[in-house]
This record gives sequence, structure tokens and C-alpha cells, in this order.
Amino acid sequence: MDFKKLELIGFKSFAENTSFLIEKGLTGIVGPNGCGKSNIVESLRWCMGETSAKSMRGSGMEDVIFSGTSNRPSKNIAEVNIFLENSKESNLKQFEDVDTINLKRRIEKDKGSRYFINEKEVRARDVQTFFADLSTGAHSPSIISQGKIGALVTAKPIERRNILEEAAGISGIHARRHEAELRLNAAENNLKRADDLKRQQEKRLESLKKQAEEASKYKFISDEIKQIEAGLYYLKLHSINYDVKITQELVEDGDKEINNVNLEMNNKNQLIQNENEKLKPLRDEKLEIMSKIQRINLELGNLEKQEKEIEDKKQKILKIKLRLVLFRGMISFLN
Repeated sequence: MDFKKLELIGFKSFAENTSFLIEKGLTGIVGPNGCGKSNIVESLRWCMGETSAKSMRGSGMEDVIFSGTSNRPSKNIAEVNIFLENSKESNLKQFEDVDTINLKRRIEKDKGSRYFINEKEVRARDVQTFFADLSTGAHSPSIISQGKIGALVTAKPIERRNILEEAAGISGIHARRHEAELRLNAAENNLKRADDLKRQQEKRLESLKKQAEEASKYKFISDEIKQIEAGLYYLKLHSINYDVKITQELVEDGDKEINNVNLEMNNKNQLIQNENEKLKPLRDEKLEIMSKIQRINLELGNLEKQEKEIEDKKQKILKIKLRLVLFRGMISFLN
């Protein structure tokens, strides 16, 4: 698998879209100091999954975004595309149907980095593993930055071993082994956690069994209580029906008695009406007698009044007679 093209957009000193074609043979990039030659190498490492901002000669990963100049405004996004020619010797089964593989890393301010393989978003680990399978990567000894030649000469045995493993094409195996070990450790931790959860579930299961036994007992007792209550309700219903029947009979008897009383009352009322009709002429006679009595009382009053007047006149006459007698006696005495 060969590198065919490198495309930079807003990466460090490359503000505009800049492409580099990598042809067969030896490709060299020359220029004065500060023109951005090291930035091209760093763009390769950055797209391969570099996570250290310090190794990218910055304080933060967002420092790879073009910061602007006096003539150009700053950018908000930086993007690096690597185009690889897929060959049959690569043994990458997931890409056996494509001729060109495009790996892209994009970073946006305050939003972090995103990785893409053939425009499909993937994890940083997937990109790092991809290049490890190709015996290269962001930390590959084959990518030599400024001041790295002396470090290779004075490299320790472990660092030299990494160089030899990469040259032998087994660095990807180590990367996958490391990832497998991480997964195995995670699986072991998950198993331990599963065992803890199993013990907890067993304790809960015992508690649930006790609760199930209590629930079954409660259900059995509840069923018995319901049956007893149903029997009591039946007896109460039977008693109520009997009381209703007796009450209905009493009501019927009462209705009969009321009907008889109503008949007697109607008869009595009829008799009273007949007697009232008989009393009517007597009442008329009584009224006439009363009026006569009143007339007689008036006449008696008049007679008593006349009698009193006659008595008064009689007294006056007696007084006059007495006076005459006295007058006559005086006259005779004088004579």
C-alpha cells in the first residue's frame, strides 16, 4: 500500500487547500527555513492518530488550526486527507473492493477531532490500528522529525526493537495484541463484576424465594378469607331476602288494613254527610228560634224600660200626693 496524495486545508501554515502528489520513487520537498516543510510531516503524523499536542509543537491540539496572519483571517477548521493506493498485498479484507483508501482527520474549535475512513466516521483507535497493520503510524521510527536522527543513533534496545518489528511488519500485531489485552482485562473485570452481580442476585433470589413463599401463603389465606367472606355474604343475603319477604308481607297486611280503614272512613264520612244534611233544616230552625229569641229579648228590654219609666212616674205621683196631703193638713190646721 503506497501513499498517493496528501491534502491539507487550514492546517498550521497551510491556510488554503494544498495538495501534494506522492509519485513512485523518491519524493523530496525543499525550501527555506520556516516555509512549512516540517508541517507536512506533522500533518501525516496528525492524520495517523497523533494525540500529543506537545509532539505537534503546540500547547493544545487546536494549535494545528491556521491562526491567521496580518493579511489572512484565522480558520475555525483544520483538515488533513491522506489518499492510499490499495494493493492486493495489503491483506485488508474490509477494503479489498476499493482501489483508493481515503483517511481524513478534521478538527473544529471547541468541538474536538473526528476521524473518517472513506467518508465513514470511525474511532481514533481504528485509524491507529489501520496504520499499525501497515507497519507504520504516528510514532513510527520511519517518520523522522527534526532532531530525531541523533535519537535513532543513541536509541535504547527497546526503541531499536520497535524499529526492527516495524521493519518486519509485526507492529500491527503488537498493537492488536495490546488492544486484545485491554479487551481481555476489561472482560476479566466484567466477569468479576458479573460474579459480584451474580452473588448479589443469588442473595436477592433467596430473599425473593422467601417473599414468594410468603406471597403464596398470603394468597392461600386470602383465598380462604374470600371464601369465608363469600359464605358470610351469602348468609347475610339470605337473611336480608328473608327480612325483605317478611317486610313485604307486613306491608301487604298494612295495606289491607289501610284499605279497610279507608273504607270505614269513607262510610263514616258518608254517614256524617247524611247527618249534616239532616241537621241542616234543624240549623235553619235554630237560627229562626235564635232570631225570635233576640226579638223577644229586645221586646223584654223595651218592656223593662217602659216598666221602669212607669215606676218612676208612679213615684213622682206618690210624692205629689204626699205633698198634697201635707198641704191639706196644714190648711186644716190653720183653719
